[in-house]
Amino acid sequence: QVQLVESGGGLVQPGGSLRLSCAASGSIGDIYYMAWYRQAPGKDRELVARFFNDANKDYADSVKGRFTISRDNVKNTVALQMSSLKPEDTAVYYCNAGSWTDQYWGQGTQVTVSS
Repeated sequence: QVQLVESGGGLVQPGGSLRLSCAASGSIGDIYYMAWYRQAPGKDRELVARFFNDANKDYADSVKGRFTISRDNVKNTVALQMSSLKPEDTAVYYCNAGSWTDQYWGQGTQVTVSS
């Protein structure tokens, strides 16, 4: 089992920046990717960014050039640096991790972009 705990959400003005962090614990040796998803009210959960290794990351088209995902293998964390935030980025952001057989989810952290 893997436990994921997110932190760093909050309220930010349009154009601002925010950094989310997710700490992983448990059977982390089985994990081969970590990712961030988000879910806005009334919408499906969607992939925001996924990290396999430093040379292999992917991003949703809507966040390319604005968001950056990174992973610290020593601290067992994954971060999402978000800049140039827009109101449409408002959502609950979830940390996600996957092994070859299972997926794990954090509890989510709210990000609200509003003036």
